[in-house]
Amino acid sequence: MEGPRDGERGHADHWDVCFIQKGRNRTNNVSGQAVQLEESPQASNYTLLLGQREERFGGGAWRVPQSIKSKPRNQGLQANSRATGHWNEQKNEGRRMRHQGGQAHERARGPWNEQENENKGRRYQSGTAQKRARGSWNVQENESRGRMYQGGQAWEGAREPRNGQENEGRVRRMQSGENPHFYQNPTPGGANLSEQPQQVKRIGYKFLESLLQKDPSEVVITLASSLGLKELLSQTAMKPNLLQLVCQVLQKACSSRMDRQSVQQLLGLVRESNFLKICLPQYVSDMITEAVPAVRQKYPVHIHNIVLLLQDLISVFPASSVQKISMLLTVLPTSLNALRASGVEITEETEKNLNKVQMLVQHLQEKKREGTLRADNCTLMQPWTDSQEETYRTMTIYPTYNELHHDEKPFLRPNIVSGRYESTSIYLDTHFRLLREDFIRPLREGIFELLQSFEDKGLRKKKFNDIKIYFDTRIITPLCSPTGIVYKVQFDIKPLKFVRWQNSKRLLYGSLICMSKDHFETCLFATVSNRDNADLANGIVQLCFTAQSQALLAGVQPSDSFLMVETAAYFEAYRHVLEGLQEIQEEDMPFQKYIVECDTQVKNPTYLTVDTAYDFAPLMENPLFDENTHPGGLRRRSVHVLDPKQWPSMETLRLDESQMQALSLALTKELAVIQGPPGTGKTYVGLKIVQALLTNKDVWQNTGQKSPILIVCYTNRALDQFLEGIYTFQKHGMVRVGGRSSSEVLKQFTLSELRKNCNFRYNLPMHLRRAYVNITSEMKQAEQELYEGAKRLECTTSGVLRECHLKACIAPQHWDSLMNGLDYEEFCYSGTQHSKILEWLGLGVTLFTRNAAQNIGAENPGSPQEREEECEGKAEELLEIPEEADLIQADRVIEHEEAVKPQGRKEEDHRAVQELASVLLAMKLEGQEEETAQPQQKTAQWETTAAQRKKMKQKVKFELRKLSTMTELEARAIQDLWQLDLSSRWRLYRLWLQTYQGSIRQRILQHEQQYQAAAERLTELRLQEDLCILKEAQVVGMTTTGAAKYRHILQKVEPRIVIVEEAAEVLEAHVITTLSKACQHLILIGDHQQLCPSANVYDLAKNFNLEVSLFERLVKVNFPFVRLTYQHRMRPEIAQLLSPHIYQDLENHPSVLKYENIKGVVANLFFVEHDFPEQEIQEGKSHQNSHEAQFVVELCKYLLCQDYLPSQITILTTYTGQLFCLRELMPAKTFAGVKVHVVDKYQGEENDIILLSLVRSNKEERIGFLQIPNRICVALSRAKKGLYCIGNMRMLGKVPLWSKIIHTLRKKGHIGCSLPLCCQNHPETRTLVSTAADFSKVPEGGCSRPCEFRLSCGHVCMRACHPYDTEHKEYQCLKPCQKVLCADGHRCPRSCFEPCGPCMVIVEKTISKCGHLHMVPCSTPDSEFLCQEPCQKKLNCGHTCNNFCGQECTKWCPELVTVTLKCGHNQKVKCWITEEMKLGKPVECKTKCSVTLECGHVCSGSCHTCFEGRFHKPCNSPCKRFLVCSHKCQQPCVTECPPCQLECQNHCIHSRCKKKCGERCFPCAEPCEWQCQHYQCTNLCSEPCNRPRCNVPCAKMLRCGHPCIGFCGEPCPKKCLICDREELTQIFFGYEEDPGARFVQLEDCGHIFESQGLDHYMDDDGDIIKLKVCPICQTPIRKNLRYGTIVKRRLDEIEKVKEKIQGPAQEIESSRQRLQAALTGNAVLQRNLPLEYLMLKNKLKTSALSTTSIGLIQNQLNFYERVADLTNSMNKIDPSERGGLRTRLHEVQEWLDKPRLSFTGQELSDLQSELQRLTYLVSLLAMCKGVGTMITPALAAEIASTRQVLDRTQKLTEKEEAAVVAALERLSAALPVSGLGISEAERVQIVSAVGCPRGHWFKCRNGHIYVIGECGGAMERSKCPECQEVIGGTNHALDSTNSLAPEMDGATHAAWSETANNLLNFEDLHQLL
Repeated sequence: MEGPRDGERGHADHWDVCFIQKGRNRTNNVSGQAVQLEESPQASNYTLLLGQREERFGGGAWRVPQSIKSKPRNQGLQANSRATGHWNEQKNEGRRMRHQGGQAHERARGPWNEQENENKGRRYQSGTAQKRARGSWNVQENESRGRMYQGGQAWEGAREPRNGQENEGRVRRMQSGENPHFYQNPTPGGANLSEQPQQVKRIGYKFLESLLQKDPSEVVITLASSLGLKELLSQTAMKPNLLQLVCQVLQKACSSRMDRQSVQQLLGLVRESNFLKICLPQYVSDMITEAVPAVRQKYPVHIHNIVLLLQDLISVFPASSVQKISMLLTVLPTSLNALRASGVEITEETEKNLNKVQMLVQHLQEKKREGTLRADNCTLMQPWTDSQEETYRTMTIYPTYNELHHDEKPFLRPNIVSGRYESTSIYLDTHFRLLREDFIRPLREGIFELLQSFEDKGLRKKKFNDIKIYFDTRIITPLCSPTGIVYKVQFDIKPLKFVRWQNSKRLLYGSLICMSKDHFETCLFATVSNRDNADLANGIVQLCFTAQSQALLAGVQPSDSFLMVETAAYFEAYRHVLEGLQEIQEEDMPFQKYIVECDTQVKNPTYLTVDTAYDFAPLMENPLFDENTHPGGLRRRSVHVLDPKQWPSMETLRLDESQMQALSLALTKELAVIQGPPGTGKTYVGLKIVQALLTNKDVWQNTGQKSPILIVCYTNRALDQFLEGIYTFQKHGMVRVGGRSSSEVLKQFTLSELRKNCNFRYNLPMHLRRAYVNITSEMKQAEQELYEGAKRLECTTSGVLRECHLKACIAPQHWDSLMNGLDYEEFCYSGTQHSKILEWLGLGVTLFTRNAAQNIGAENPGSPQEREEECEGKAEELLEIPEEADLIQADRVIEHEEAVKPQGRKEEDHRAVQELASVLLAMKLEGQEEETAQPQQKTAQWETTAAQRKKMKQKVKFELRKLSTMTELEARAIQDLWQLDLSSRWRLYRLWLQTYQGSIRQRILQHEQQYQAAAERLTELRLQEDLCILKEAQVVGMTTTGAAKYRHILQKVEPRIVIVEEAAEVLEAHVITTLSKACQHLILIGDHQQLCPSANVYDLAKNFNLEVSLFERLVKVNFPFVRLTYQHRMRPEIAQLLSPHIYQDLENHPSVLKYENIKGVVANLFFVEHDFPEQEIQEGKSHQNSHEAQFVVELCKYLLCQDYLPSQITILTTYTGQLFCLRELMPAKTFAGVKVHVVDKYQGEENDIILLSLVRSNKEERIGFLQIPNRICVALSRAKKGLYCIGNMRMLGKVPLWSKIIHTLRKKGHIGCSLPLCCQNHPETRTLVSTAADFSKVPEGGCSRPCEFRLSCGHVCMRACHPYDTEHKEYQCLKPCQKVLCADGHRCPRSCFEPCGPCMVIVEKTISKCGHLHMVPCSTPDSEFLCQEPCQKKLNCGHTCNNFCGQECTKWCPELVTVTLKCGHNQKVKCWITEEMKLGKPVECKTKCSVTLECGHVCSGSCHTCFEGRFHKPCNSPCKRFLVCSHKCQQPCVTECPPCQLECQNHCIHSRCKKKCGERCFPCAEPCEWQCQHYQCTNLCSEPCNRPRCNVPCAKMLRCGHPCIGFCGEPCPKKCLICDREELTQIFFGYEEDPGARFVQLEDCGHIFESQGLDHYMDDDGDIIKLKVCPICQTPIRKNLRYGTIVKRRLDEIEKVKEKIQGPAQEIESSRQRLQAALTGNAVLQRNLPLEYLMLKNKLKTSALSTTSIGLIQNQLNFYERVADLTNSMNKIDPSERGGLRTRLHEVQEWLDKPRLSFTGQELSDLQSELQRLTYLVSLLAMCKGVGTMITPALAAEIASTRQVLDRTQKLTEKEEAAVVAALERLSAALPVSGLGISEAERVQIVSAVGCPRGHWFKCRNGHIYVIGECGGAMERSKCPECQEVIGGTNHALDSTNSLAPEMDGATHAAWSETANNLLNFEDLHQLL
């Protein structure tokens, strides 16, 4: 339903008590609900970098680098990892990396799937990949753009929150180059606002006072774009005089009618402000104590302003403002009473307004209690008064519920065409109701018929007269357009295969759409916003939803299926005109005397006086020409316009007599009507009128304000024609408002072009410029956010998503099942990338699914046509005919409103979607072939054929369109996904997909609302800008559509003179809404005997005179008018068809008597008779006649052969269906340049030769609109020189007008069954043609004789006689060439005119390379031919090559061979993989693990996934236990169930808990809402209620008219005891059939129960602590107020259990502090594992810790400490051994990093065992370092056996561990510990004795140790006493063969070195710190 119009407080519609749905109530200050980075297992690995701190916005934790807080934004290049502000920055900088010192610093994306990051984010190919918390969009996108980091560490920055307030601040900080794309104009004069940060200016008293002097529009725009207002309204205390002034200014701002969105923005700020919550209540309550009488007397004015402000607030924000104004509304009556008692007079209006507000608030509170008012989607209207009937001013424009469902017949009056109207009110009411009915009736009757037909099996095939139906319609994704949010909608195209979209009137721009998924119980209304034929052919259209419908879209997902109904009405025009009629005040309507009262005594325009003089000089051909006629003519160019004797002669003005009369009438009468029959020059006269008025504009323009002439035309073509004429004498000061102009000249005068003018932007008021910058910045930011989500949403419908993106939507046990259920080789080898979900859905390449792929066709029922391959070969290009659909569209669309993106942007968007699709989708339905369906050749054993791929895609399309999904309950019961049948798999996939789509939809919803609100404000702002342009214009040209849309502006521009061209084609209501109060002069130019206005409903057109224009009505009531009488177009023979049959006195101008005859035809005018039947078009109500089409096309071809230019010929037809038939017969090659039009779209046009096809010919003799004189007139009056018509003249002769015309034709011999042709070359030869086949007698346009002209090649011309190309310069000889091409004597097979090519005769040749025989083209050398025989060569591996003989042998042998893997298992792999194995490439072992885990279940992992038995895959057996919260435990196989991780379901009427279910909820502190007229609860919402249940029956009536079956004060049950008796009285508790039984509906699930039984059930207090559940569906009962006390008690008990599970807070806090201390003191961990250190540190900072999470952190800390210690011990072992150890440690770390809630016993055991093994290994390697020469053979054998045990891939057994310990003890005793050949004690003693600090010990080339004293720098060379090699060095530089000996003192660098000079040794530094 339609909300109240801008600036009005109307009455409510009669079918919804006092409020109506409204969707545009959204504000720009919506705080950004930051997407929370949950402390989930998936997020637990994301950590902070040093120097960053955490900020919280809206409950979400965001990581922000510390450095950002103090740095300005323009220092982006200096910040290493900066959060992204503007999207432009992210776009530009996010696509490149900054490499600084080997570290890549990158901005992160926003909050999308973190699991995707986890799965895809670790592809860095060397070094350590460090991961940070990611923000919004998927890291995979980064990877798809080539971000594979090689070397160094890749760091990624985090992103700032996108908070609404932050956005506002960000807008002011736009950097250069970030201009929003809506306008690209820099602001001149150095004030480039879009690039300057706006300072927050404080708003003070003087500023507010200055606003009071300004226009309301300027006030509201200024305030809405001011940052200072928020600051002003946030004050908690305000002086009374300032507060009063603020109220005055706000009240003035809210009175603006043109800026409703800015008003809404403003009220949004007020609603959330302290001004409303604190200052106003305080001010009002202080009135009581005011002692000064003078002050008290002023209060009523201020109270009036406050009450009006409350009224506006409650209207715009009905749901959210009720609570906000409650305090103020409580104190207002008290203060009023006190003031009244003290003698202050309160006005009746104030009292009345306050009562209204109180009543509305009470009503809204009632709605809120019922749960029917949840958001600000409803605009409030005042309750209606007891007036007798609803007037047209309060009627809603949209169809109402009752109109659609009860087929209500409206009250209508006919348009009076023979007399006057009773009053202006009745006149306006009549036209409003008729116009509204014209677009509503087809929809109403169509839907009513549809509702009756829902049960019909053939519904999809059924035809409806009034509506068009689209099945299975899905709302795919929101898109941004300059005018707001539009939605991409997809409908089922199968029933519409026959529709030819180019010419179809379906889904035209502006057409009204109604969508519903519940049999039209609720409806979404929309209009078509963009029409693209290519998209329509694929079932895609863009819709713009109405305000109230947009609010309902929040919950809609792409998987929801709607029924879409279209009515062809151009709704936008209807809406604007209907709103305009409602807004017209009766006293303001101009020309009532003539239009309503039909007075025929016409006055002069009020601006003319007797002395007014006009200058006619510019109208004259030569101003001196009139000198002889009027002596002293130069002095008399200015004449008194009201004195006809002074006017120049008609010859001087170049007018005929009737044109002169028309000019005189137009200039001297305030309402002039000029009729112009065809060819009489009505446009010419119109231009003379405009020229005269513009020349003398000082007469009719005020000196104070400019006023343009308004030109209104029905079509774009007529507007262009008229304005181009004006341009010849007026080169500037024009503005064109309409559809796309085909005129290059007029392009400069369109609004969009004029806005680009620098001076225009500079001259705009500052408040508009500032508002423009703010709004476009907001839109740009919201668009970027929305664009990312919309792309994803669109991708979800165009293929199968990769499993990694769905991970968050898949239960953990299902994920594990999906990942591990498949067992085949392609998934084992890391070089390939396949999608498991494709395999699972039967779309992959494994043996498991090959059969499924081949049988897809059987499972996908479709028509045979759908299964056919597309036919090859390109059809001949046909003539481009202007389609009727395009022509209608062009007239509907206002140029600058077009949503069509530039082609480049469109392609860029498409590429972006395709790019994202390649990342998101495992199988794409469109575009390039997906890698998964056809793997790379080197890895594929088989390939899918094109047919199989096509079948697969059909299957996917078929499944994705299905509506059935698996329920959550069904899904939970599934254990093994691979055991499901294919149908169930798809149902489960659709459940995951819906969840994924829902999450995206939720994330982008806020940005949708933000963009829509900003776009609506921008639209209002543009209107203000346009107003500035139009006020400066001298001529404004508009189409009727443009005039309707711009009616508000026209009221402000106040054009005094309005000229309506084509006035007879325009509905009267359109003309009326164009006129402003200031209009003083109206000129109507047209011809009511040509085309009349078109109405949708025939009944209204004929029986209610809706199709009678104002022009025709005035002529019919004998209003004075002038008819032009001289026609300048048609030759006399053609003109005789119109006069006297249609026009009585139409005369020929002498110029038409000089036309030459038409060549090749005997007569210039001829009608060909026939009786061939027509065919009806399946789509639409059109007709075609193939006989006529073929004849006309052949005649056209014949005339072209006579050397006529294609531009001289136009083919006209009376039906659009014939256009398609003609186009199919007209290849562009032959007919390019010939115009083909339908008659209705050719009015006003002309051409030399017209070929007319009348189409109708049937046995029933139905001739349709060919009987309408208007159409006959247009059809017969378009030709200048030749008119040739074909039709069933016998049938047409039954119509009186046609009968007269045919009689005239017969009399002149211009009609017959055959058209006589004559040859130009042989004039004596005549040919009669009656059918298309007859033209074969004149094949080349001459006659049937041969040409016989000898050509230059010696051949003779083979054509028949032809009048064109007589010299044969363009002729091509088609005889065979026959030249010899090669030595073998083969001849050229081509035509004579073609160049000869190489010989292509196939001959047998021996291929020299291999000796095989092949058939080869003669000209192809055998050396270049590729032999196709199978290759017989052996590969290096011994297998035979499987390529062709001529190809290079394959390098990738695909034969399967058995290999023994490192783990000892045997496995079959492809032969080429064995070569990779020799190079050390790993192959994943797929042997089942099958070990029994500690929990008793068998391990489900493989040898590879369990790390050869060292780390077993976590057990995934389901837990199946129910938790205290009623959810099933989601964790698999745990000893103790952890706290529930699902979203908390607790919510009340006020709010919802957003925590995890296992965490404690905060109790609601709002007052309890349970109240009725008998009882009221006074406790808080979270406390048990202190009132009893009310058992008084509810007194309300249901929608069906029967009484409610519920109780007082409770929501009414949706069922009725009379209508649904059988359902309600089914025995459940036993009391259902008792007399007087009352019922209660459970709000959580909707089930209805008898109250007595349900009361007993709920009161029964069981022992188990859990919520009561619905006895039928087991849904927990949480919301029902009747049982609120029971629910609250149970919830309190559950909270206590949660607290116990969570653990004592004090104990948790002490454990936290203990662990923090342990972590802080662990320098080794911090140094070696910095990211893990930070992760643990952040975890310990988390507020919501429990006993379980403390235990997890404790275990993680212990394990990470051991890993860090082992990492730290690396320097003790030989460098050659460090790589292997590092790999083993990385495996442990990877296992530790996995997300988990706690460690299982198995995991603890595995980790302990592996870490112990590595500890032993480090000890062994440390012992062996540097003791090579001291190891005996016996020791070497022992070391080797110990090493073999420790290097094994299997888990270390107890027996093996004991053997290793014993061996290590023996080795420790036998080997020197230090590796220096001395014991550790000896080493320490030596170092202490020498006394040198670290870095003084060195070794020679052979490892012999020596020491350098003093500074430690070598100053001299010497020889090693052991081996005589060089030791020492010179000038503090060590010899290159020597090195540091860290094994002596642990130094990391020499004491004298560059490192030492710059850094202290790390450990020394640590000690100092």
